[in-house]
Amino acid sequence: MKPIPEALAATVGLRVDLIDTPALVVDLDAMERNMQRMADFARKHQVRWRPHAKMHKSAELALLMQQAGAQGVCVQKVSEAEALAAGGVNDITITNQVVAMPKLQRVARLAAQLAARGGRLALAVDHPEGIERLAEAMAQYGSDAGVDVLVEIDVGQGRCGVAPGEAAVPLALAVAGTPRLRFAGLQAYHGRAQHMASTVGRREAIAAVVRAAAHTRQLIEAAGLPVPLITGSGTGTLVHEAASGVFGELQAGSFLFMDADYARNEREPAQPAFEHALFVKTQVISVRDGHAVCDAGHKSHAIDSGLPTVALLAPERGLRYANGGDEHGILYPDGPKARLPALGRMLWLVPGHCDPTVNLHDFMIGVRGGLAMGMVERIIRVDARGALT
Repeated sequence: MKPIPEALAATVGLRVDLIDTPALVVDLDAMERNMQRMADFARKHQVRWRPHAKMHKSAELALLMQQAGAQGVCVQKVSEAEALAAGGVNDITITNQVVAMPKLQRVARLAAQLAARGGRLALAVDHPEGIERLAEAMAQYGSDAGVDVLVEIDVGQGRCGVAPGEAAVPLALAVAGTPRLRFAGLQAYHGRAQHMASTVGRREAIAAVVRAAAHTRQLIEAAGLPVPLITGSGTGTLVHEAASGVFGELQAGSFLFMDADYARNEREPAQPAFEHALFVKTQVISVRDGHAVCDAGHKSHAIDSGLPTVALLAPERGLRYANGGDEHGILYPDGPKARLPALGRMLWLVPGHCDPTVNLHDFMIGVRGGLAMGMVERIIRVDARGALT
């Protein structure tokens, strides 16, 4: 576990204006409201929520959500699972295929470790050879502990997964007939649908997902094997999966922080009013006639889903963030009455994509009482930063 630097630890108890820049800051009040809204939503619709920890990569935040009612976590990488397990998380689903034998040996070891403390590990498969390799790794490890296995179906993402329907049946039967493997249900995630701009587009996409998942379940059960769970969904579409009567678990993760990309999409009226809770604090370090420059460039926030927006400014005084390179952002007035910020002014950026932004930082600074007058309450480790294997 990486130690918190003394200078960073010393900020606890200080006002937000004393946080050095650039820094990744969590508005704890907004984050906790998002968490509670998600918990209430899942309870109302009688579905489990298993937040995707690839977004925040923090054992502390994973455990905080479990206290609020979350069913463990999802991750994408074995190393993420290992990092969160080391931080005390006991219920982990790897929503991804693992086929390399060294990784599968780590899977077997982690499954045994979690089982010994009353937990469980699950992962996805989409090929008979993947099942065989997983079974071989579990047998080589020699533990009596098993692993839960989800058969992934491709419901529109065009990435991993077998075609919905008949192709999934022999995989499910193979899992169920293999020692130390437990068939746990279907993984059905449509990532592209999360970021469709219109509510109509998302609704239609998930209607097709629900039909495909229900049909696949029907075929597997007709072959004599119960399907305990269909899991998937994300922040952009959770309203539809929750109301489907087909999905039993939601894997949304970005709801906790939200980002500029999600904010650009049309909001479903039935979706909880999630707030921005993750910000990059930056400072104006240069002012010219037509623009200003801040000290937060690409190394402080990801740009794969677009550039950040400048938060907490009145609309008539808005600023537009433009690409300034690795270490700089260029700020332009955004409106006829907008004015450039003064030299030294502190500003707050909403990242375009929260997941890879978090992965750029070792720590997040948790602030209580708002970004204007709040205080630093705690430092949050990004335990799984750089966990790529």
